[in-house]
Amino acid sequence: MFCRPAWHTLWTVTHSSLTPDIATGSPVRLRAVSAVGQPEVTPALKELYRGFEQELLVPLWTEIGDLMPTRPRSRAVPHVWRWEQLRALAERAGEIVPVGRGGERRAIALANPSLGGRPFATPTLWAAIQYLMPGEDAPEHRHTQHAFRFVVEGEGVWTVVGGDPVAMRRGDFLPQAGWNMHAHHNATTEPMAWIDGLDIPFQYAGETQFFEFGRDQISDAERVTPDRSRAERLWGHPGLRPVSAAAAPGTGTPLTAYRWEHTDRALGDQLALEAEGFAGTVEPGHAAVRFTDPATGSDVLPTIRAEMHRVARGAETAPVRETGSSVYQVFDGSGTVTVGETSWSVTRGDLFVVPSWQPLSVCSEAGTTDSDSGALDLFRFSDSPIFEALGLDRVHVEGTTP
Repeated sequence: MFCRPAWHTLWTVTHSSLTPDIATGSPVRLRAVSAVGQPEVTPALKELYRGFEQELLVPLWTEIGDLMPTRPRSRAVPHVWRWEQLRALAERAGEIVPVGRGGERRAIALANPSLGGRPFATPTLWAAIQYLMPGEDAPEHRHTQHAFRFVVEGEGVWTVVGGDPVAMRRGDFLPQAGWNMHAHHNATTEPMAWIDGLDIPFQYAGETQFFEFGRDQISDAERVTPDRSRAERLWGHPGLRPVSAAAAPGTGTPLTAYRWEHTDRALGDQLALEAEGFAGTVEPGHAAVRFTDPATGSDVLPTIRAEMHRVARGAETAPVRETGSSVYQVFDGSGTVTVGETSWSVTRGDLFVVPSWQPLSVCSEAGTTDSDSGALDLFRFSDSPIFEALGLDRVHVEGTTP
């Protein structure tokens, strides 16, 4: 008795002798080089490398500098996308690209210039502008990828998560944990654009993603336009957790909308406390808040951290390096952003990428003419929860002890 391979097919593998002159057909390609720490280049070494290629083997001594560098070397590069141009292209897409099944969403992803044309902002994060025309519906679906929406301008679209309509307005952060059915509908006579953030590249690399279509149309009962969703009525009370609802660690926040009025007040209060001589900011002139799961106090999504930062006019943040990557969108104001050796002037809506271990600093040039708060307001999302869970997180502020 013998075991038959899957699909009941017997395969015969033949081996041929190799010489350095014979193409092996193997994807492994090894080259003997004369360098410090490398073995002496001899015919025997070359023959050994041909044997490695034949058997799909790679010796560590030829790869250690690439596989185990002294510090992170991200495949992504710093880059900025201008909101004015993104929105104009999304508007044109709204005129000619349908939003139904097939294309599924009129979402246009940011492609980092060093990631081979893939629709990835960083190796782990997806960011896109989504555009919905008046009266349009984006059909229902669900996916294992964790997601959120952030609104830099406009209102009038409702996202329907699990049958619960949730209003989308300027400044609102709307997270949605994976595997929840969701759709969108525009209840107004004006188009609306916002940004989507997901962990698509992370799940793509890990080969863990699932996707499923929902209904083609939402019901009339779901087309209502409540000021507050059911999730907000249950979970949206500061410091108060409903006794009727059990915590579910690791599944993502049950609160589907974090409203700008609360975020704005929290940031303003931090800077006011600083002005009064009390602690409250992360550094002089720099207020920040993190969106959290009201059931557990952890990040809103298992793989995504979301924060809002406010930098007072004239303030400059200390350069910070972090493992993992981030995407920022300017919510209000203007300023100069420096990532590594690259600097840009940015204004409302612009998006930029901070790759792993690249230092970031921000100088605010905002004022009352270009910012409601008189400061530079930045929305940030990152992959930090992934690396914290794995014990691979590291942060270094320039000027402090490593």
